[in-house]
Amino acid sequence: MRYLGIDYGTKHIGVAVSDETGSVAFPHGVVKAGPHALQEVVDIVKAQGVGEIVLGESRNFAGERNPVMEDIEQFKKDIAELTQLPVHYQNELFSSAAAARQFTPTEGSRKQNPIHTDLDASAAALILQSFLDTIKK
Repeated sequence: MRYLGIDYGTKHIGVAVSDETGSVAFPHGVVKAGPHALQEVVDIVKAQGVGEIVLGESRNFAGERNPVMEDIEQFKKDIAELTQLPVHYQNELFSSAAAARQFTPTEGSRKQNPIHTDLDASAAALILQSFLDTIKK
């Protein structure tokens, strides 16, 4: 079964897709947040033949919800309703920082180089891979 991973952000939504066996996650792309974002993600779900969705859960070091969690919860509800697929949470702590390390040190920070929206897709792949590794144990 193929899985879709999502790194939800207020400006960009990173998307990753697993292989058909649900073993390996790959960055897929970035959707600009806004009124059409939900439908774009639903279109990706359909086009890729996804069977389940994994959404990054945003919590701080103490395990408390970050302010963006309210938006993430609404996104989860909406995407579950539109796709009729199971949607799971996976902790996203450090996913963006880990994704930034995949780029060269001079390009690794979105603050230093804002054109690296690919970081969001890479973060989504890390979130998805973490989930896949957990369910395979």
